[in-house]
Amino acid sequence: MIKDKKQWQRQGIVLESLPSTTFRVQLEGGSEIIAHLAGRVRKRHIRVLPGDKVLLELSPYDESRGRIIYRL
Repeated sequence: MIKDKKQWQRQGIVLESLPSTTFRVQLEGGSEIIAHLAGRVRKRHIRVLPGDKVLLELSPYDESRGRIIYRL
């Protein structure tokens, strides 16, 4: 399992909105990933638009996918 959750969290900028609450996000390092909204973000109806800065939690199994956990 993951020993330290902070190492899997990254900041990024939303580039594009895709169908079914998924987004194309550019990380600080320049790489692009596909991310979906976390449950509590979806539950609170927090709107995420292209150009927004977000905090992501990367998947430990596939580093090209992640989950948006906070809008900055």
